[in-house]
Amino acid sequence: MENQTTVTEFILLGLSNDLRLQIPLFLVFSVIYLITLMGNILIMLVIKVEPHLHTPMYFFLSNLSFLDICYSSVTVPKMLENFLAEQKTISLSGCIAQIFFFIFMVGTEIFLLSVMAYDRYAAICNPLRYSTTMSHQVCVKMVLGAWISGFLDSLVNTLYLTDLSFCSPREINHFSCELPLLLQLSCTDTFANEMVILCFSMTLGFASLLLILTSYICILSTILGIRSLEGRRRAFSTCASHLTIVLLFCGTAFIRYMRPASGYSFALDKLVSVQYSILTPMLNPIIYSLKNKDVKLALRKLLGR
Repeated sequence: MENQTTVTEFILLGLSNDLRLQIPLFLVFSVIYLITLMGNILIMLVIKVEPHLHTPMYFFLSNLSFLDICYSSVTVPKMLENFLAEQKTISLSGCIAQIFFFIFMVGTEIFLLSVMAYDRYAAICNPLRYSTTMSHQVCVKMVLGAWISGFLDSLVNTLYLTDLSFCSPREINHFSCELPLLLQLSCTDTFANEMVILCFSMTLGFASLLLILTSYICILSTILGIRSLEGRRRAFSTCASHLTIVLLFCGTAFIRYMRPASGYSFALDKLVSVQYSILTPMLNPIIYSLKNKDVKLALRKLLGR
């Protein structure tokens, strides 16, 4: 029993144990992180300074950009540190803290994406009532609700983690601490933790996905009912960026957590995790810049000053 309580730190094995790849990987992910920071800060700035972007859709986008900066910052700085470190370790408390903020950011993002889907539903399916339905006060409450829901989801999961004991082996075959991987290293029963994930986190996650799916079914039905081709194109263009981000984030997260254990691969797991936790926050501002005409014009105006 003594040996089960001696583990106070873990070894993160990272993306590769090949020493020759550490510096190239450090440079690649440093560039990705810088692009993530600059791209999302630029989106927030352009929405702040351009009055015609002071609408619910861009209010939510500004919050998504801030969230993506936080989301990426949970894992990437430690990842970059480990590329250059001889001992790629993380303390137990640091690991639990990383899991807390990771679940916090992931939960908040899926809730915020569902709020953004409802916003597009209200704009396309009930345009005459849109200004009333999505008033600034309502938008603020929705964003606060997303952050609070993500926080509660994370708090419940990490509180149960503090009751666990860990023993050897202490290697985590990943570039960051993730809840399923940490549970595998526990010497004590993890049934309560698994029930929290199943009954709380999964329920909230699927409720958010259901809201997104329902919103887009209604949006698609409304768009197909528009007679003019130009009207359909304009209606769809207002939600194309959001739909792309939903597919990127939710699609890769679904592959990461819902595939059968028989098909588990550490290499694929790491690649999928890189996609939804590192690349997606970088791609979000790029997608909105390329696919959204208003953001594109505002960026040109701001950068041309």
